[in-house]
Parts: sequence; structure tokens; C-alpha cells
Amino acid sequence: MLIKPKKKLGQNFLTDKNILRKLVASYGLSGSERVLEIGAGYGELTRLIAPHVRDLYALEIDRGLAGILKDNTSGQRNIKVINRDILKFDPRVYFKGTKGKIKVIGNIPYYITTPIIETIIGYRDKISSAFITVQKEFAERITAAKGGKEYGSFSCFVQYYTEPKVLFAIKKNSFFPPPKVDSCLLRLKMREAPAVKVKDEKVFFKIIRAAFNQRRKTLRRSLRGILPAQKLNAFLSASPAGPDARPEELSLSDFARLENTL
Repeated sequence: MLIKPKKKLGQNFLTDKNILRKLVASYGLSGSERVLEIGAGYGELTRLIAPHVRDLYALEIDRGLAGILKDNTSGQRNIKVINRDILKFDPRVYFKGTKGKIKVIGNIPYYITTPIIETIIGYRDKISSAFITVQKEFAERITAAKGGKEYGSFSCFVQYYTEPKVLFAIKKNSFFPPPKVDSCLLRLKMREAPAVKVKDEKVFFKIIRAAFNQRRKTLRRSLRGILPAQKLNAFLSASPAGPDARPEELSLSDFARLENTL
């Protein structure tokens, strides 16, 4: 039984068997791991993963698909199908009392990629790493270094908590229905400690968001009223980027030094 893909749920099913096998090989699975799969769909990837892990929790928001998924995986006892929205799923509650961290994988809906990644990072105390299929352009934003147009506040946020890496590209015709753009497999390895040391994370990200919200302006202008002018001017004067620096010219370490001067 097949269900017509629902556009409102961002359903694009990965059907290329070679890519499915390549994904499983890239996850680095072990027999002792617990894995949470986001958007399990019909279970093509689910069934390939199950023999390599201890427990596999297949999350599927679509009630009709979740029923089919249960039927398709009924012969594999280490698979548990969960009809739940990832944005409303709490690993701290669900995996309470279990030892070790879980690994997250998934072909996630592109229209909610940002909140899903924010949710995954928010549960980093329970998650060791995430392997997710995202739009190629989106992955380029996340992994971007300072100096480029792709580099922004979300790049800084993700890189602060994780080590992001693009593992390989996936052509759009590997999906049904095909999305409009190519995709890739993105790995997010949770850092044991943040990439840089700051005194106040809220202030740190407030500075970054304010800077990139007006990225065409110099930091001297975009951060006016947020930071004391004297300290901001002193920082910019000492910065290699100079007094007219723009946000994309500052690395994560640079923003940390700016926050730490307050």
C-alpha cells in the first residue's frame, strides 16, 4: 500500500537503493547503539539500519504512514515505531533511565530543517551525533567559514555546539517526488564543550543575531545601542578586520572575544 506524498508535511521519500546503502555505511553504526530515526516513512532505511544497532526508534508524524511502517517492520523486534512529531518529542523523557547517548538520523522535511536542528542541539546531553539529509545550500550555510555570504548567525549557532561536516551529495532524482534542489548528508557531532568560551551565552548570541540582522551595515552601526560604544570601538580598533568590520568578517572566536570584553 502506498500513500501519496503530502506536500504540507514536506514528504520526499528517498528511493535510490544505492544512496540508502551509502547512508547506512556512513552512519558508523554499532550493535550497542540506540538510534532515533526522524521521518521513517515506509521504512526502507529503517529496515537497513535495524540489523546494525541495539534498538531503533522510528519516528513518523504521519498516522497513516506510521501504520504502514509498523506492518513493514513487524519482523524486526528491535524496531519501535513512534507516531510523533520530532518537535514535540522529548528524548530526556522517552529515554529516561537509559545509559549512554543516542544517535539521530533522518531524511527530514526541508521546510522545518532549522527548528529540527535547534531541537536536536537542545537535547545534546542525550544525543551524541546526528546524520540528517538536508538541502545542499542549507548545509553550506551551516558549515560556512567567516568571509562568505553563506556565513551567518545560524552558522555560528550550530558550530558553537557541534562539529558540522558534509559527508556526500545526494541528487534530487534520488527522491520521490524529486525536490527542486539537490541534497546532502550532513553530520553534526556534538561537542563535549562549546567551541569557544564565553561568559554569558545569551549575550553572546544576542550580539551575533544583532550583527547579522543588519549584515550590510558595519558592526559599529549594527551593534550601536547593544554594546557600550567605547568598548566596541576599542575591540574594532584592535581587530584585524579594522574599525569598519562587517559581521561576516568575524569568526566564532572573534565574537567570543567581543562578548568577553563586556
